[in-house]
Amino acid sequence: MAGIAHMAVLQTKQLVNFKNVKFSWILRRSITSYTQGQSPEPRIREYFYYIDHDGMLFLDDAKMKNFTSCFKEKVFLKFFFSRLRLNESQRYQDFPYISLCGRERNYVRCDDTPIVFTDQLKKDACEVGDVLTYAHGGPDLSVPFEPQNLYMHPKSGRVYHPAWPKVGGIGLVRSKLAIELSQNFVFADGDKSPTHFNWHGTKLKLENEWINNCQRFGMNSQCESA
Repeated sequence: MAGIAHMAVLQTKQLVNFKNVKFSWILRRSITSYTQGQSPEPRIREYFYYIDHDGMLFLDDAKMKNFTSCFKEKVFLKFFFSRLRLNESQRYQDFPYISLCGRERNYVRCDDTPIVFTDQLKKDACEVGDVLTYAHGGPDLSVPFEPQNLYMHPKSGRVYHPAWPKVGGIGLVRSKLAIELSQNFVFADGDKSPTHFNWHGTKLKLENEWINNCQRFGMNSQCESA
């Protein structure tokens, strides 16, 4: 059976024919050379991916990066993202994340964060309560929505939500969803960052301490550091 990355390559070929809190932010620009599917040692294959600010996953060297060429198969996305973590190896540090699949190493870089929350599902649409979905994966790729932990960066205006530790603990909320959620933010006079969030009739005080423990790596030079 073909491995996940090999299947991904075939799929793509077919498709194409904050207040002053501090967290780790490293700008990644220089990309080393590679060949998709290269074998640095016997029975090992390496592939390279890119995640944009809308949460779409592509082969890194895809000439066109749009909805047509991104990966949309939910089984593949669930498998890929369930294995995604910080790249702690000594290889391809320009790709700060990695998804390991048996003998395949899938290196990942991203515009901002590898987890991008793409939709919000309310309790009536999801049995486990309000959730945020990521990577356009629907309920199978989701985390509980923590509205009190939404964080708006005071300079870039981008909105973030907690993710899990092995991917850095932080995920970007894509702009379309952020605009929808921002209608519920409450700002104090003269404050660039919101202080509260209205949700289900309750005014929640925003708690942004979690941002201090996050690691965030990305390519986009326009992403402001905190």
